Amino acid sequence: MKILMIVAMDEQGNIGNNGSLPWRLSSDMSRFRKLTIADGFNAVIMGRKTWDSLPENYKPLPERLNIVMSRNTSWSDKNAESALYPGRAIEIAYANGCDECWIIGGAQIYNMYLDRVDEIHITNVHTSDSGDITFPENDWSDWREKIIEKLPKDDKNEYDTTYTIWIRNVS
Repeated sequence: MKILMIVAMDEQGNIGNNGSLPWRLSSDMSRFRKLTIADGFNAVIMGRKTWDSLPENYKPLPERLNIVMSRNTSWSDKNAESALYPGRAIEIAYANGCDECWIIGGAQIYNMYLDRVDEIHITNVHTSDSGDITFPENDWSDWREKIIEKLPKDDKNEYDTTYTIWIRNVS
């Protein structure tokens, strides 16, 4: 099972603002859906705050196994599996026959999985100072960047974006 990460961030690494996304990017939402569903059966792993930030009509994220990480041992939701630690979330995805496991946030969850992923899919949003939650510090010297797509802002996308895939160098 492949474990991947997906995130949108501004030029300063901001990924969220007041518990929600700081921008509206239709192209990024479409890409997120396409990648995390793909051709097989996939899981999405997120923190409880990310789960809570999802609009009710998107809970659970359709066509994917939703796994929510929470330190609260009594947290549960009929629409998601719950996990207390990273290894347990991966076990749940594996036991359910997932082909890919996508780490979708927030910052604490990204930090827990940075050393476990070999690819990070990043939408760079060309703006700054847009949030109060940032992507964790990472040593990018062990990674190589592949630029996939540059999109200009338009009526459905507030900002110019660059979609890249960062691939961990194999030692």
